Amino acid sequence: MHSSQAKVSKQERHEAAIDFIEQCYAECDREDDVDERLEAIWHAIGRTGHYTHTSMELEHGAKMAWRNSNRCIGRHFWDSLRVRDCREATTAEAAYDELVSHITTATNDGNIVPTLSVFPAAVQENPRVRIWNQQLIRYAGYETDSGVVGDPDSVALTSYCQSRGWSGEGTPFDLLPLVIQIGDREPELFELPDEIVLEVPLSHPDYDWFAELGLQWYAVPIVSDMILEIGGIRYPAAPFNGWYMGTEIGSRDLGDTDRYDMLPEVATRLGLDTTTDRSLWKDQALTVLNRAVLHSFDTEGVRIVDHHTAADQFKQFESDEAAAGRSVTGDRSWLLPPNASSTVHIFDEEYDETVRTPNFFYRDDPLTM
Repeated sequence: MHSSQAKVSKQERHEAAIDFIEQCYAECDREDDVDERLEAIWHAIGRTGHYTHTSMELEHGAKMAWRNSNRCIGRHFWDSLRVRDCREATTAEAAYDELVSHITTATNDGNIVPTLSVFPAAVQENPRVRIWNQQLIRYAGYETDSGVVGDPDSVALTSYCQSRGWSGEGTPFDLLPLVIQIGDREPELFELPDEIVLEVPLSHPDYDWFAELGLQWYAVPIVSDMILEIGGIRYPAAPFNGWYMGTEIGSRDLGDTDRYDMLPEVATRLGLDTTTDRSLWKDQALTVLNRAVLHSFDTEGVRIVDHHTAADQFKQFESDEAAAGRSVTGDRSWLLPPNASSTVHIFDEEYDETVRTPNFFYRDDPLTM
């Protein structure tokens, strides 16, 4: 997942289309249709500068994008991705309705379904749909005199929402509204209905005091700040999700010093010596946090994977790709879990970091433009 901002010429778009169509149709056993399809695409690009993906191309291209995502350890399940074609949603209200449907479909009462919703492509005649949120479900972060209440990563968007008249309850776990922009119009804010957002209260199987911390997290990580590129066509709004790996919540969201920074509190409750790093209090607190996350998701019947199992699944993905005659690219620094890194096979591997398309690319943050 890298930056992709430069404009594409007709020639570049045509070359990208050729590469994609030939690979896509070969994988879908439709090689006999390649020449006719490429001729139609050539004429479309000549007339308009772009072409329109068929439903099959959109679905398989999105799956290929997940398969090519160098930073994702969960790619073993790439072919199970459910792709929702939302290209007809050209108003903020229509986009909001589709996003609510995405959340409901993906949540699936806790049996999380990998899901991607594709909104209109970035071509001249389409109104650009832009989702300002990093994830569809995210907690607010409030600047206060005594520090941030909530998620420090959300301070900028929270401040913007407040400037537009939104106000949360001021708790550490207030759901942010969706901020949806159409073209160059002023963005519109939409509250998420509480009943569609599945949240997990966190407890620990061995420590009753853990529940007293009042921690919780949402069930589905739906990334919404990336561009999907398929065959030279870019989709600036294409929110997607798998399910959580436990360390994403326990080690990063709750453990990082620039996020919820819960390690000192957990260590204090455990009676650990936090005056010296040599006591390994951070390591022990991290393990407790991660155990609580996995235990709580399991208790609530919400799908989640631990980092050891995820690494085993990635090894199977590598084996499956080799059997299919494809090599695996990857960014080892992202594939390695933040906990017990040396215990997984990725630690001893080197990966080709070539960025292939289709893929997901970072877009500019509208709050810093």
